[in-house]
Amino acid sequence: MATFSRTWTWFDGDWHEGNPGIMGPRSHASWLASMVFDGARVFEGVAPDLARHAARVNESARKIGLNPTMRAETIVGLTHDGVKRFDGDVALYVKPMYWGHGEGASTILPDPDDIGFCLCLFEAPLPPAGKGARITKSRFRRPSLETMPTDAKAGCLYPNNARALREALDRGFDNALVLDMLGNVAETATSNIFMVRGGEVLTPVPNGTFLNGITRQRAIDLLGHSGATVRECALTYEDFLGADEIFMSGNYSKITPVVRIDDRELQPGPVARRARELYWEFAHDTAAAA
Repeated sequence: MATFSRTWTWFDGDWHEGNPGIMGPRSHASWLASMVFDGARVFEGVAPDLARHAARVNESARKIGLNPTMRAETIVGLTHDGVKRFDGDVALYVKPMYWGHGEGASTILPDPDDIGFCLCLFEAPLPPAGKGARITKSRFRRPSLETMPTDAKAGCLYPNNARALREALDRGFDNALVLDMLGNVAETATSNIFMVRGGEVLTPVPNGTFLNGITRQRAIDLLGHSGATVRECALTYEDFLGADEIFMSGNYSKITPVVRIDDRELQPGPVARRARELYWEFAHDTAAAA
């Protein structure tokens, strides 16, 4: 049986400790994957961009045909209530979720109004500053909007991410760059990706094959306002092989430098350090803690 870190989940009008059952074998999501979620962070007394994450889970629900039942403001309020159930200044992962219960006009269609919601908070330490990742190239590709709901944070997308990550781990790496169907880099198996070349910060342009992450958008904005040149463009794997610096952005780990790509060793660079510093400054601003 799985062992989980301390967890509190708001479900069916009340808080439950541990890992409560939320769906049965006839629930649409349990066999046909009608589920979306989002992920926010609470750490050091702040919850940066929490309202944006709450709004995005509602938008993700709509994009797979579910009608969200919770206002974003309500999700934010429940999160602050849930944080009080944990001891001390522990880092938390915040996961609001929607899923389909019943069938709609066809077996494969969820009933858009027969849905479940929960808000799960659990202890999840942030990786230490400067901890780097080793990456390689995955043989698997990111789907496009024509083939999968890539504009939503949908659970059905993650088995593809998992096989890319498993492949990388089996080869002695921590993560993998995943290409889109045109052969350009989309993201890693778990996060968005940046590179630095000649002092310019480059990141794949959102083209419908990967989620334009909230932490990604925040990093672009913060670096740009600090004076850095940040450009979204099509990038190949060879571009990353020749980069001066590579770093990843994602809600779970925030800013992570890349210290190896295939056989090439890299050092955590100044842009990644600056991006992390800027993010922490933003996160501790009172406006970001809402």
